[in-house]
Amino acid sequence: MPTLIPSVPLADLAKTAAEGLRGAFGREVSLTAAAPGRVNLIGEHIDYCDGFVLPFALDRYVVIAAALNGGDAARIGSTEGETVTIPLAAPATPGQPKWANYVRGVIRGFQDRGIAIPGFDAWIVSTVPVGAGLSSSAALECATATLLEGLVGRQLPLRDKALLCQKAEHDFAGVPCGIMDQFASTFGMADRLVLIDCRSGEPTLVPFSNPNLTVVIANTMVHHELDDGGYAARRKNTEDGLAVIGKPSWRDVTPGEVEAAWDRLGDPVNRRARHVVGEIARTAAAARALEAGDFAALGPLMAASHDSLRDDFEVSCPELDTMVDIARRIGITGGVIGARMTGGGFGGSTVTLCDSGHAEAIAARLHADYRAATGVTPEIFASRPARGGHVVR
Repeated sequence: MPTLIPSVPLADLAKTAAEGLRGAFGREVSLTAAAPGRVNLIGEHIDYCDGFVLPFALDRYVVIAAALNGGDAARIGSTEGETVTIPLAAPATPGQPKWANYVRGVIRGFQDRGIAIPGFDAWIVSTVPVGAGLSSSAALECATATLLEGLVGRQLPLRDKALLCQKAEHDFAGVPCGIMDQFASTFGMADRLVLIDCRSGEPTLVPFSNPNLTVVIANTMVHHELDDGGYAARRKNTEDGLAVIGKPSWRDVTPGEVEAAWDRLGDPVNRRARHVVGEIARTAAAARALEAGDFAALGPLMAASHDSLRDDFEVSCPELDTMVDIARRIGITGGVIGARMTGGGFGGSTVTLCDSGHAEAIAARLHADYRAATGVTPEIFASRPARGGHVVR
């Protein structure tokens, strides 16, 4: 039996969402929107440090089917939780259940732009694993924004839409995330990585069309909560470090300047600073290697990224380290080019860049060895870059 979990076609997800809308609210769908999760090949915890990141949109989606209801409230249900009613006559505010705050935050973003939202009913389905470091929250935000665009007949510039969704996560979920997740979910394209310059806010699409390359994503099943303080503490460490060094941007800081300020920075800020400067350089080098087809250069860069996230930024965990170590033991002879943790950390998933012909065997080995080491059954799937948020026709 294959270990890799297959993706569900978008058409099937749209059908399931339409059936949910009909069953919950007795309405026929008039508009369906979808937005993907993302996986980051390299460049972690530097999107809020003016760095470079290199994610792509997964072929796993949040899909929302909707219909206008003639009222002044949104009624939203999902396969995962309780139905929620969000009043639309006044500006949206955070509330319960927590998952609906991602939707409320996006609605508020439209309202703050003077865009009135008509009453609607909606049903949400998703194949983006929650708490796996694959940006299920950004997928929900971007799917909601795409849905609202269709309902009000107004399309926002892609960058504005991504920033609106980022602000929703800041203000309504309490997570001070960078721009990577929402940009990847919004700008993603088939067979393209999204290299994001987080200082200029400009994305560049990097070709990833080689059929011999596959990305295997392994969900350790250790779920993380980025609003528990760990993420915010790391971000503050980077802000404190930059203030000590006295530069306007981390992009202007050299490794030598971090070493020169090591004692003044103090632990752990000095190690956080070393990660940021090193990860910015590694991500830029990885993008150059991909464009040049120099796949051999990617393995050491991904390994150094994981080690830095484990030791200097301290956002890995034993389960992530175990999964990465298994991939490293498989090695290049078994088809593994590189492996590292991906996402915010404290649990979640790993990403393994590999030879397509070995992907199934690599997944089987990751599955068996991880289960033997931890007693936990992981979820493993492969993905190539997919399309970003859009209306499903």
